[in-house]
Amino acid sequence: MAIVVDAPKCTGCMLCVRACPYEGIVVEEKVPRLTDTCTYCAACVSACKVEALRQERPPKEETDTSLYRGLWVVAEHDDQRLAPVTRELLGEARRLTADLAEPVSLVLIGHNVEELIPAAAAAGADRVYLVQHEVLKDYRTGPYTDVLCGLIEDRKPEIVLFGATAQGRDFAPRCASRLVAGLTADCTGLGIDVERRLLIQTRPAFGGNIMATILTEHARPQMATVRPKVMRPIPPREGVAPEIIEIAVHLDERAVITKVLEVARQERHTVNLADAEIIVSGGRGLKKPENFDLVFDLADALGAAVGASRATVDAGWIPAYHQVGQTGTTVQPKIYVACGISGAIQHLAGMQTSDVIIAINDDPEAPIFKVATYGIIGDLFEVIPALTEAIRRQRQ
Repeated sequence: MAIVVDAPKCTGCMLCVRACPYEGIVVEEKVPRLTDTCTYCAACVSACKVEALRQERPPKEETDTSLYRGLWVVAEHDDQRLAPVTRELLGEARRLTADLAEPVSLVLIGHNVEELIPAAAAAGADRVYLVQHEVLKDYRTGPYTDVLCGLIEDRKPEIVLFGATAQGRDFAPRCASRLVAGLTADCTGLGIDVERRLLIQTRPAFGGNIMATILTEHARPQMATVRPKVMRPIPPREGVAPEIIEIAVHLDERAVITKVLEVARQERHTVNLADAEIIVSGGRGLKKPENFDLVFDLADALGAAVGASRATVDAGWIPAYHQVGQTGTTVQPKIYVACGISGAIQHLAGMQTSDVIIAINDDPEAPIFKVATYGIIGDLFEVIPALTEAIRRQRQ
């Protein structure tokens, strides 16, 4: 990539200098000049109001992919803890790098976040790029994008993974746009084409009716966001000391257009599907909303959370925060009980990685039985009450 300077347009405002996190540009007598520390992150281009700077990249087909090596996971953290999705991505990264013979790197951006390094190592990180600055204390799109894009341009990873969370869905597209890289959103499966060193990215498409497989053949890095709870973390590693690479950045708060005035934490719903170890879900087979009482009774007997299919939520039978699936919550409980759920691909994408799946349905050809660990073919209006009573009797 190149940063092209159109010197006659420069007004000497210095906005580009303030925006650059790597001290890669100076302005002398109203003439911008790139320094040896420029990483081509294009922060200066975004900051320039008079278009005295512009970004130029060669056609993607001309990208020398041999220059890009390694797999990076971009960390999320809150309250001095790594987000669960980061642990899941590190676990998946270790499985992917077994085919690539590359280390797993974690990009840890924030302020006073070095205490997270042991947790990152235990979760699978071989290397940690540590970027700390008080301007990076809270996630904000602008400075985080400037820092990460500069780091990517400088170090050239071939794969970069983000969680498909509120932060990741904001962060990843901004970086991909600036880097002119391919990005596959909301992946539910990843693999490696070893011969071509391509990331095989799988995600639901057309409203969840098909699963699409996407390859990024020319652009680098290959970038993807991955839905939480679809990948499995590895068992914690003991006594692992990762390589730590500290990245110095120089940020000016005045160059950041957004300010965090207050962090207001919303109380969780009474239903926390993402963290539930047992979930009992109901589908259209319940026939009417009143029959969800059967599901709630079984969940109460098991000490479980209550989930639902999209069809029942769309019909107004149960609030949306109960929805499990591609457009709801992706879950990974120890036990998932599907009551009257046929098993549309959209729903399966959100729960098929559960440890044990128990399906109750009167249709022996229902797709849910293809992923079920145990299947009960029968009338749910007879099966659920009998099951609930048996569990309560056992627990007395």
